[in-house]
Amino acid sequence: MAIDVVADKTEAGSDEARVCARLVERGRLKEADLARARRLHEEAPDGTLTALLTRLGLVSERDMAEAWAELLDLPLLAVKDAPEAPPELALPVRFLKQHHVVPLAERDGALELLVADPADPYPAQAVALAAGKPVVLRVGVRAEVDDLIERYYGQGRSAMGAIVENLAEEGARGEDDIEHLRDLASEAPVIRLVNLLIQRAVEQRASDIHIEPFESRLKVRYRIDGVLHEVESPPAASTAAVISRVKIMAKLNIAERRLPQDGRIMLRVQGKELDLRVSTVPTSFGESVVMRILDRGNVVFDFEALGFTEPLLSRFIGLLERPNGILLVTGPTGSGKTTTLYTALSRINTPDVKIITVEDPVEYQLEGINQIQVKPAIGLDFAGALRSIVRQDPDVIMIGEMRDLETCRIAIQSALTGHLVLSTLHTNSAAGGVTRLLDMGVEDYLLASTVNGIMAQRLVRRLDPATAEPYEALPEVIEEFRLDRYTDARPIRLWRPVASAANPTGYYGRTTIMELLVMSDPLRRLVMQRADTGRIEALAREEGMRTMYEDGIVKALAGITTIEEVLRVTQEA
Repeated sequence: MAIDVVADKTEAGSDEARVCARLVERGRLKEADLARARRLHEEAPDGTLTALLTRLGLVSERDMAEAWAELLDLPLLAVKDAPEAPPELALPVRFLKQHHVVPLAERDGALELLVADPADPYPAQAVALAAGKPVVLRVGVRAEVDDLIERYYGQGRSAMGAIVENLAEEGARGEDDIEHLRDLASEAPVIRLVNLLIQRAVEQRASDIHIEPFESRLKVRYRIDGVLHEVESPPAASTAAVISRVKIMAKLNIAERRLPQDGRIMLRVQGKELDLRVSTVPTSFGESVVMRILDRGNVVFDFEALGFTEPLLSRFIGLLERPNGILLVTGPTGSGKTTTLYTALSRINTPDVKIITVEDPVEYQLEGINQIQVKPAIGLDFAGALRSIVRQDPDVIMIGEMRDLETCRIAIQSALTGHLVLSTLHTNSAAGGVTRLLDMGVEDYLLASTVNGIMAQRLVRRLDPATAEPYEALPEVIEEFRLDRYTDARPIRLWRPVASAANPTGYYGRTTIMELLVMSDPLRRLVMQRADTGRIEALAREEGMRTMYEDGIVKALAGITTIEEVLRVTQEA
């Protein structure tokens, strides 16, 4: 697309309207947000509407760039594919930074110009005039364009490096001065820096942000698809200011650094309503901060999307449809237990069913369900809340976690008096849930008469279907993992991740591998005999239970995940 000196602003405006309509159509932008942004733009028409949408965080920079590239039929350029050096052209760096444009190369008598906002014709006109030749546009993500300007004309710093240029000297003095820290944390560079850390985490689909101070550096890591990845970090001198900024956002006490604190940040980033759970703990070199990112708009309460397959799904729904009893979901922290329970509640949430939950914390708000947040500081713990809600005449009770014997006993009493109780436990397997409850002091006869089923689960990374590559399994691998038991296909194929520019790991998202133990009379007899985990699991397998490991192998053969991922999260490793 060549740009001459004269540009049609009307055409640019109609293109902008089409881009906005496309973003709304694809669910990347809400109609109400677009209307608000239009009113704001009419009141203060500074810049383009599309630039305002990204500046307000209503649309992600990448979604906007992709929409423009598609509409104008232009390539979306990744910065890593840009030339090593810019063309020899005298353009003011301030102009490039202000308008987020950067020249790339001269080809066939035209100048390639990378732009973040094609809706604004002025920068292309100005560059065409200065260069004395037509300009060909390439579309880029705004943050990446800024990084490239810094690489070409700055000191090779990233966007983060540019933000913290003057921060080190300020942050190095007076870290014990609380007022100074509060002022420093409220300054624009620190605000931009923390916003950038959160924005990049959202772009990379991270579930957690870890900010960890050490003696000579500040380490930032993102947990993406369950695996931690270290990312570019601010300088060590900015540690106090960055952590104080996060604490101010979470409404925590920045003067208290000796005790752990918990808080919450409600934030809008790139058009997404985010709920950040903030936890701080004191360490040797300062406070370690972890932010759990909950994307309310991204969670899907659908069994198939979570990884449930037949016949397990039918058996699980059968347990949900029972009028009373206990259904447990077990697994380590971060294995998706709460999401599974929320999906189960969404399934049975009808006008004729009263559902009450007791949680710590309430992660997602569910329409039509009474959710109670426990507050141990005022004496409202799981057991106390449960004693009260039984008098609220519920049909279904969901308990966030069976933490102690008293909670277990009230849950069992609820199940015996005609309620369906859903809850979670921290155990490694479904059979291990039985022995865990016995170890906590629950009587075996009560356990045998109330527990309907126990499901254990883990999350494994899902292969990116766009790049995953099949290969024929080696005979040794087939023999070691007994792959011929799980498929009739010949030759037996497995899949491997293939890295790409957009996805360096080759994985995208996660799915669940699971096992479901349904209580039968023979199993109840074993429980009454206080049998060990091995005997209970062996009998459950004889009755048709597929273990997590076996479920994982089946999904690896289907190209959903890899054997390496299954081994990483199961005991068979």
